[in-house]
Amino acid sequence: SYAVSRQLNAIGVELEPAFQRVFAIAKKVRSDTAIGENPVSVAFAAVTLAQRIFADLSSVAVLLVGAGDTIELVAQHLMNSGAKNVVVANRTLDRAQTLAGRLNAKAIMLSEVPEALSDFDIVISSTASQLPVLGKGAVEAALKSRKRRPIFMVDIAVPRDIEPQVADLPDVYLYTVDDLRDIIDHNVRLRVAEADKATEIIDAGVNEFVLWRRSRGATDLVVSYRNNIEALRDEELERALQLLQAGKSAEDALTSLARALTQKIMHQPTVEMRSAAGVNNKALLESAKKLFGLEGVPSQSDDPKSNSKA
Repeated sequence: SYAVSRQLNAIGVELEPAFQRVFAIAKKVRSDTAIGENPVSVAFAAVTLAQRIFADLSSVAVLLVGAGDTIELVAQHLMNSGAKNVVVANRTLDRAQTLAGRLNAKAIMLSEVPEALSDFDIVISSTASQLPVLGKGAVEAALKSRKRRPIFMVDIAVPRDIEPQVADLPDVYLYTVDDLRDIIDHNVRLRVAEADKATEIIDAGVNEFVLWRRSRGATDLVVSYRNNIEALRDEELERALQLLQAGKSAEDALTSLARALTQKIMHQPTVEMRSAAGVNNKALLESAKKLFGLEGVPSQSDDPKSNSKA
């Protein structure tokens, strides 16, 4: 939406700096905290667990059992993590092919899984079946064909897709959705801690932006004030030059210039301070003291001698 708004010139000079500051804060949150490093979804947790066992997912074969939303999310995380050899198995081939087509993967029938199981290093399953779709016998046979090369299996279905007895087999690392929940709960706690850091970064960024906006307003005021004073200077300088051309001495011209410039610069502040004093606007008078560097300089009303004379 930001890119489209920019193309349409619909953001404007007021919103553009705000957007840029938001992007900068978001980048700092990502770079200075670990808030994005701890998965809190079952799908992401399953892939993260696989990465702990296989450092390079591009070199392993992955079997995804099921073709629903959860498996699709798992597949996307796998692809983003470098997995290349991915096969989708489903009870109906059409759904498997549809998902595989979106992922540039292969598709097989669920009935083909027992025979093909030995080809895979990672198996992640999530179907809607009420009964296990992978039994101990099929996994045991696959292990024999693999010559004891281990298989990493994640069962994220409820009820379970993989028979619990599979966990008893040597060279099988079977994790269930309950194991992933433990990981997710741990990561949620880590994220909460990182969220506190992120909040501090966001608060600091917002405060900096507010100060910048305020200073920008002050900058405009300073520029206007300077331009006004410079205009007065140029006006009085021109009059001083005219006095010199009329035969006045340099001393007279400079004295006239200094007096006129002082009066014009002091006129408006003097009027405003007298007006403030008339209505007892102490806040404005104190601000004037600070503005003109008169803090600590006693006024006539502060002088005890002056008060006693009154």
